[in-house]
Amino acid sequence: MKMSHQSKKHGIELKPGTSIVGKWHNKRYAIIKKLGNGAIGSVYLCEVGGKRVALKISDKSMSMTMEVNVLKSLQKVQGKTLGPYLVDVDDWVTPHGHVLSFYVMEYLRGQSLSTFIKQNGNTWVGVFMLQLLDDLAELHKAGWVFGDLKEDNLLILHSPPKIRWIDVGGTTQIGRAIKEYTEFYDRGYWGMGSRRAEPSYDLFALVMVFVKLYYPNQFERGSNPETAILSRIKNVAPLRPYLPCLAKAIQGKYQSSAEMKRDVEQILNSPKPTSKPVLSRKRRKQKASILVESTGISLIALFYYIVSLILP
Repeated sequence: MKMSHQSKKHGIELKPGTSIVGKWHNKRYAIIKKLGNGAIGSVYLCEVGGKRVALKISDKSMSMTMEVNVLKSLQKVQGKTLGPYLVDVDDWVTPHGHVLSFYVMEYLRGQSLSTFIKQNGNTWVGVFMLQLLDDLAELHKAGWVFGDLKEDNLLILHSPPKIRWIDVGGTTQIGRAIKEYTEFYDRGYWGMGSRRAEPSYDLFALVMVFVKLYYPNQFERGSNPETAILSRIKNVAPLRPYLPCLAKAIQGKYQSSAEMKRDVEQILNSPKPTSKPVLSRKRRKQKASILVESTGISLIALFYYIVSLILP
């Protein structure tokens, strides 16, 4: 659920087939379908010149201008593609004479983070943590905080798998009050920090993004919110190795994304324990026994199996 007066949804309802013609640039966008409602407007899949794009439209012109400025700032970050690529900015005069603001972005095709992890395995959790921390570090360097960081605002693109942001509506300049947030990801809701825009605010939300993968129905904060979160992390095997750094992020102990990234990298690069000697030897014994009894294995093959049992 969205909170704060800025985050009430202002849906603009447009039927498929509707044509949006820019007042200033005269580009015509044909509505295909609605993709969703944001905090200050609606996003539609459109077609222009045979190409598909995402168009966000709203009656909140000042808020839209702020979002456009954020997108422009993100495009100036060297060597990084943070937000969607901005295609066009214009106004539309409706048949009833109302003026609505809109901007057009590249349309990104991909999967949700939870769907990707389910299909491709938990080993990707650490990879996407690092990618997100990398991107957040660049965003913070540019003077912004994501603010409304949650799974709904992320998409996994393929070839190679890459996490991308698809809605920067909550992005806030560092030092200001967070303008848009969602309770479950908001440290203020959990009583674990302020709603001041700073890197640690995003890092708290990052933890909750990965927690929610394994608790899709969410959970209550209870009388001890920190314990409620950390106990859930401990109960999830894929998250347990990251508990030390996730706990630090929840507690606001990281000053930057780079600090957290170093800790995550250390965990990913640490040697994994193995139980190969005992289990694999037992399996080899069973396999050798079955082969000898059921297939009349040759003495040479049996010799190699005996050697494999002796050698690690």
